[in-house]
Amino acid sequence: MDTIETYRQIIQKVLTKYIQRQYAYGEIQNEAIFDREADRYLVVSVGWQKVKRIHGCLIHIDIINGRVWIQRDGTEHGIANDLVEAGIPKDHIVLGFHAPDVRRYTEYAAA
Repeated sequence: MDTIETYRQIIQKVLTKYIQRQYAYGEIQNEAIFDREADRYLVVSVGWQKVKRIHGCLIHIDIINGRVWIQRDGTEHGIANDLVEAGIPKDHIVLGFHAPDVRRYTEYAAA
């Protein structure tokens, strides 16, 4: 199996865990959006917290030029940690939510 296909499977498996989590308050659920053709993977939170509408992106990951780009990470633990634990090397993960000049100071790929 090629590397990109392996990354696709790992990302989908890791993100699937987030859609199974239940919120302690409100009627909110997480939905997964997997676009394998464009290599875009999202988890979106949707629902109601009392009278307030909840709709937002919790996690957004793209595969760009063979690297896993984390564009949005709204988790407490850090989705990058989950991806590394699942088998994606740190030097193949880009923290896209950091400015380009800051990325070189992280443990992850600069781009």
